[in-house]
Amino acid sequence: MLPRIQWSRLGFAQPLSVASPELTLRAIITGLLIGCLLCFTNLYFGLQTGWISMMSLQSALIGFLVSRMFKTPLTPQENVLIQATAAATGTMPLTAGFVGIIPALGLLDEEQDGSPPLRLTWLGAVAWSAAVAYFGVFMSPPVRKQVIIEEQLTFPSGTATAQLISVLHKMPPLDTLHKRKGYTALDSEDAADSELAQEPREGIAAADEEEDEEIKEIVSNEGWSALGWSFFASAALTLFAYFFPITFAIPIFGAYLAKKWLWTFTPSLSYVGQGIIMGFLTTLSMNLGMLVGWGVLSPVSKAYGWAPGAVGDMATGARGWILWTALAIMCSDALISLVPVMMEIVRKMVHGSNPDEDSNENETPDRLVSTKWVLWGLGVSIVVGTIIVWLVFGHEGIKPWATIIGFIMGTLLSILGVRALGETDLNPVSGLGKISQLLFAVIQPGNVVANIIAGGVAEAGAQQAGDLMQDLKTGHLVHASPRAQFYGQLVGSTLSIFVTVTAYTLYARAYPIPGPTFPAPTAYVWLSLARLLRNGELPEKSGEFMLGAAIIFGALSAIKTRLSRNQSRYAYLIPSGVAFAIGFLNTPSFSLARLIGGIVELVYHRHFAQGKHGQDIRLIVVASGFVLGEGVMSVLNLVLRTVGVGVASCWGCGHGMCGGCSA
Repeated sequence: MLPRIQWSRLGFAQPLSVASPELTLRAIITGLLIGCLLCFTNLYFGLQTGWISMMSLQSALIGFLVSRMFKTPLTPQENVLIQATAAATGTMPLTAGFVGIIPALGLLDEEQDGSPPLRLTWLGAVAWSAAVAYFGVFMSPPVRKQVIIEEQLTFPSGTATAQLISVLHKMPPLDTLHKRKGYTALDSEDAADSELAQEPREGIAAADEEEDEEIKEIVSNEGWSALGWSFFASAALTLFAYFFPITFAIPIFGAYLAKKWLWTFTPSLSYVGQGIIMGFLTTLSMNLGMLVGWGVLSPVSKAYGWAPGAVGDMATGARGWILWTALAIMCSDALISLVPVMMEIVRKMVHGSNPDEDSNENETPDRLVSTKWVLWGLGVSIVVGTIIVWLVFGHEGIKPWATIIGFIMGTLLSILGVRALGETDLNPVSGLGKISQLLFAVIQPGNVVANIIAGGVAEAGAQQAGDLMQDLKTGHLVHASPRAQFYGQLVGSTLSIFVTVTAYTLYARAYPIPGPTFPAPTAYVWLSLARLLRNGELPEKSGEFMLGAAIIFGALSAIKTRLSRNQSRYAYLIPSGVAFAIGFLNTPSFSLARLIGGIVELVYHRHFAQGKHGQDIRLIVVASGFVLGEGVMSVLNLVLRTVGVGVASCWGCGHGMCGGCSA
C-alpha cells in the first residue's frame, strides 16, 4: 500500500486514498530539483578532481529555505524526504561511474589493452546506469536494520543533519545528541565533556533552546540572503573565468613552474566552499599529500629518469608515476580501516546475536520496507542488471556469471563500507573498488574491460548503500518513515539516470574528457590498476615507493583507527590516507583552493563562532552557495561552448594550463 501523497498541501482538495502523509509531492519535487543541481555539480567537480559530496545537510538547509515559500510549513519528516531524494539524485555520477569508469573506457588502447576505446551512446549509457542504479537502494533496508537499529552506529553526518532538522523545525532534543556545537555535535564519553556533564540539566536545556532559536533565526532571516549572495559571487566568477581562463589557472609561482611542473592556483570559490565543508584537517591532509606528491616525488621521478615524459603525461610523465603511490596509499588505508569492521562481523557471527535486539525497532511494519519487496527488488535488479551489462558490454567478453559475482561482491563490500561509514564517517569505497578489481583479475584474467566494468558493478552497490545509509540514519533520529525515504530514493535514482547521462554527454561533446578542464583523475586509477593486473608491469621504481607508502600509511591507519575507537583527542593529528592520496591525484591548483576554505573554517570557528550560538551555520550556508554557484554556472558555460561562444582572451595562458586556450 503506497503512502499518502498530500495533495491537500499543494492546494488540491482531496488526498489520495492511501496510508501516510509523509510522502508528499512537494517534498519529492523539491528534493528532485535540489538533486538535479547536485547531480550537475557533482559531475562537474567529480570530473575535475574525483571528489564529490552527498550534500545531505546542505539539501536539508535549502529545502527548509524553499519551504518558506509554501503556505503550509514543511514537516521535519518532509525535510528528511527532501534530503534523501536529493542525495539519491545527486550521487549518481559516482554510483554509475561517470567520474571514473566511463572516462576510463574512453582511454583504452587496443594495442595495450586488447580493446579499442569504448564510448557509450546516450542509450547505452542510460542502460548501464539503470543496471547499477537500484541495487544499492534495495540493499539499504536490511543493512539499515543491522547497523542503525541493532548496532546503533553513529553515522556522524547523518546525525548532524538530523540535529539541524530538529533545530529548524523546533523538535524535541534528539536522544543521541548530548553536547551541542552548532550543526556538528555527537554523543561523547571523552574526558573533555566532564565539565559539561556537571552542569545543571536546566542550564543545558536553556542553553540548547537559546542556541536552537538563534540557529533558526539565522537560517530564516539571513539564509536566503547569504545563500543568494554566495551563489551569485561564485557563479559570476565562474562566468568571468570562462571568458578569461587565466582567472582559474594563475601561475602564482611563475610561468616556468606552471608550464613544466603544473603548479598553478585556481581561486575558485566553489573549491573554497568545499574546503569549508571538508574542514581544516581534511584539507590539510590533502595539501600534505600535494606537497609530497607534486613537490617531492614528481621532481625526483623526473630527475632520475623514472618518468621521462612531460610531467602531465599520464603514461610516461611524473603525474602518471605518482598515481601508483597514491593508489597504494588508498588501498592500504582502506584495507587497514576495514580490519576492525571485519573482526567485529566475525565476532558477532561466532557469538551470535542478542535475541532481544529486534525490540530496538521503533517503526511499525506499515512504515518499513517489507522483506518481500527487498528480495524481489534485489533479485530483479541483479537479473536485469546482468542482462543489461551483457547487452552493452558482452562483445568485450564480459561473462554474465562474472557480473552476477560482481553484484554479490557488491553486497559484501557494501556491508563493510557501511559499517566503516557508520563508525568513521568515511566510506572507503575507493579501496573497496580496488578489492573488486583484484578479484576479477582472477575470475576473468587479461580482460581490462571486464575488470573495470565488473569492479564498477561491485563498487556501485557499496557506494550507493553507504550514501543512502546516512539519510536513513537521519530519518531514524527524526522518526521519518523508512518506506517514504525508500520511495524518494527510488524516484531520485530513476530521474538521475537520465540527468547524469545527458549531462555527461553534453560535457563530453563540449570538452575533451580527460582534458585540461576535466582531468578525470579517477579514470586513470581504474585503468592503471586494470592494466597492471593484465600485464604486471609497473613504471620504473614505482613498486618500491608503493610498498613503502603502503607500509607507512597502513601503520598510520591502524594507529588512527585505534585512537578513534578509543575516542582519543590525538586521533586528529594523524592525516587521512584517502585525503593524502587525493592530493597526489589532483594538480596543486585544486588542493590549494580547498586549503584556503579549510583555513577559513578553522579561523571562523575559533575566532568568530566561538561561544556564539548558531554562528557556524551561517558559514555552511555560504559554503553551500559557493559550491552550487559554480556547479549551476558550469551548465551555462557548457551551453556557451556548445553553441560556439569562445573565450574573450587567452592572455597569460602561455603555460598551457588554461581550459579553452592552447599553449
